[in-house]
Amino acid sequence: MPLELDLPTAAGGLEPYRLCGQPLAAPQGGPIRCRLAYAAVHVVADPLADTEPGAPAALDWEATLAYRHHLWSLGLAVAEAMDTAQRGMGLDWPAAQELIRRSAAEARAAGGALAAGAGTDQLGPGSHTLAGIREAYVQQCAFVEAQGARVILMASRALAATARGPEDYAAVYGAVLGQVQRPVIIHWLGEAFDPQLRGYWGSADPDRAAEACLAILSANAARIDGIKISLLDAQREITLRRRLPPGLRMYTGDDFNYPELIAGDDLGHSDALLGIFDAIAPAAAAALHALDGGDPARFAAILDPTVPLSRHIFRAPTHRYKTGVVFMAYLNGHQRGFRMVGGQESARSLPHLAEILRLADRAGLLRDPEFALARMRRVLALAGVGC
Repeated sequence: MPLELDLPTAAGGLEPYRLCGQPLAAPQGGPIRCRLAYAAVHVVADPLADTEPGAPAALDWEATLAYRHHLWSLGLAVAEAMDTAQRGMGLDWPAAQELIRRSAAEARAAGGALAAGAGTDQLGPGSHTLAGIREAYVQQCAFVEAQGARVILMASRALAATARGPEDYAAVYGAVLGQVQRPVIIHWLGEAFDPQLRGYWGSADPDRAAEACLAILSANAARIDGIKISLLDAQREITLRRRLPPGLRMYTGDDFNYPELIAGDDLGHSDALLGIFDAIAPAAAAALHALDGGDPARFAAILDPTVPLSRHIFRAPTHRYKTGVVFMAYLNGHQRGFRMVGGQESARSLPHLAEILRLADRAGLLRDPEFALARMRRVLALAGVGC
């Protein structure tokens, strides 16, 4: 019997869709050697918690941690408490601390690689003193390192609101990096992901911002592992990658162009720290294992079909991409219900979610198509469609 369902369209109607994809074979386990590959991972909201938008996050810890084990089993590393986990968009610092603490314990037990975000989100909105921002960063870095995780030094909304120019960024980052215990990953998160970060590094001009960022990387290279760029601009990433101080890694955060950036060229490649790797984890792992085996054609054959899905999930307004990531986890049975912290499951339309199903099917990313269709029917029925 064909797997078919009437799905909403962008034009506002319904049209039948018959699943046509072949589920991707389970990738081999074991570590990935050709690249460092972090999946920035989502959290699972507790569907039974009596919460409302704006209230502290309540998580389903069993499902949240089980998904991290799933990623480790594929050979991927986990980037914890980042924007994919709704950090600063429903997940506050106290909840992030508990998440990092629990994930670090699970990583030790599983032998999985873990890095975690350190920022300044314990500060309230608006501008602050540079000294206060520096201290907030230092406190969070110390907590992350105390759990045994590598620090991902996240972009700071407070610093973006306070800094008057590149010299203020240089002063804060220099002071914070002077106190870390092991090299960190710097995160340049573009305004498409967070409009409050416009003008980061002291300039709205991306070329000037890049120069300011490079100056900080060069001045503190011994305390930096690499930089994650989330600008959705492949050429800018490549240009910056070629100018990095020796020994520093480029981690792509480009959810539009990741196959070509990871594959690289004769002058180098990017490693990965990607939110889309949460949603396409089996394909990401299988492609990277193929690259480990010296088969770049197989790498491209697996990963390239995932790009239309990623571009759809991350389409403007890009900061709502978390809804698509969690929807993929729901379709594939990694959580009981389609619920998110702060009610963000409603941040994308029903036609948008239906297109995720179509594109995931074509990329072979529905591990049990019949199960995924049954879950899609529940979402449609809740909206009064097909009843």
